[in-house]
Amino acid sequence: EPVKLSTERKHLTNMLKLVAYQVESDLVNLIRPHYPRTDDEGRSLIQTALHSAATLEPSGTELRVVLCPLSSAHRSQAVAALCETLNRSGTCFPGTQLRMHFAVAGTPK
Repeated sequence: EPVKLSTERKHLTNMLKLVAYQVESDLVNLIRPHYPRTDDEGRSLIQTALHSAATLEPSGTELRVVLCPLSSAHRSQAVAALCETLNRSGTCFPGTQLRMHFAVAGTPK
């Protein structure tokens, strides 16, 4: 017999799904100028980037997140452009003063 979630838990789960969808939509809009196939493949590209392997390189003031290259150069370049946009936001890793810096390995800075 399936377990039924409490109403509060169900509302929280639905809220988290909505927030995740909105974040994904915002990221798709950020790659639009850099990726001609955004309407057809934008969500797939963002999902691939978010699931790709990466290295974390902490330093005294920065946390570098270097993503592995994607399946093709134009996809890697689109994600690298997204990384540059995110870098301009100056976001710090939660609970620290480390400024996050995103990049894709093998793409021009």
